[in-house]
Amino acid sequence: MFLALGIVLCLGAGLWAAALNVKYRDVKHLLPFIVQLGMYASPVGYSSQTVPAAWQGWYLINPMVGVIEGIRWAFFGVEWRLLPEALAWSCAWAVVLLGSGIWYFRRTERLFADVI
Repeated sequence: MFLALGIVLCLGAGLWAAALNVKYRDVKHLLPFIVQLGMYASPVGYSSQTVPAAWQGWYLINPMVGVIEGIRWAFFGVEWRLLPEALAWSCAWAVVLLGSGIWYFRRTERLFADVI
C-alpha cells in the first residue's frame, strides 16, 4: 500500500514536471533543487519524532512523510502517533497531484509537437 501511494505521488509530480518542462525550458534547471529540498524536508535521514511538536502540523503537509513513515512501520515496526494523520495527508496529496497532473498534461500535450 505504501509503495503504491509513493508511486501515485511520483506519477502525479512527474506529469506536472514533464508538461512544465516542455512549456518552460528552465524547469529542468530548477528540478534538482526542488528534489534536494524535498530530501531534506522528508524523513529520509532522520525520524519524524525528532521534529518539534510546534512544527508537526506543517510537517504533515509533506506528502512523503506518510509514505516513508509507513514503510518504516511496515518493515521495522517503528510506531509514530501521527502516522494515520500523515497517511491521510499523503492520500489527499496523491489524489490532488495525480488528478491535476493528468488534467494539465492532457491539456498541454497537444502543444508539445509545436514546442519541441
